[in-house]
Amino acid sequence: MPETRLLTEFGIGTSLRRQDYTQAALRAVRDALWRNSINLAELFGAPKEAMILDVEIGVARPDLVDRAQIEAAFPYGQPRVVVVEGGLDVPRPSGPPNVMALVAISVSLDLEAQ
Repeated sequence: MPETRLLTEFGIGTSLRRQDYTQAALRAVRDALWRNSINLAELFGAPKEAMILDVEIGVARPDLVDRAQIEAAFPYGQPRVVVVEGGLDVPRPSGPPNVMALVAISVSLDLEAQ
C-alpha cells in the first residue's frame, strides 16, 4: 500500500511533579491533535479510520512510556507509535525533574485506494 504523507502536527506535553513520562507524552499527543480540527480523510473521500498516523515521541526516558496508552488516545486512524530519546528533563531544587515530551504526528493516506 503506497502511503502519501499529507500533513504533520506537533505538540508538547509536561509532567511537572510526578515524573510521569507516559502522561507527558499523552499531553503532547492531545496538544497536537486538539490544536487543529482537520478533516483530512474526508477531503480525499476516505473514512477517518483509513488515516495512517506515524507518531514519534521524544522523552528523556523512552523506556518509561506506555505505548498502549498512547495508541488508545487516538479516536480513529491507525497509530504507529515510536518513542525515542529526546524531550527534556528540567531539574528542580527538590524532587524529581519536570518532564517535557515532544511529539510529531504525520498523517498519511493510501491515495491509490481512494
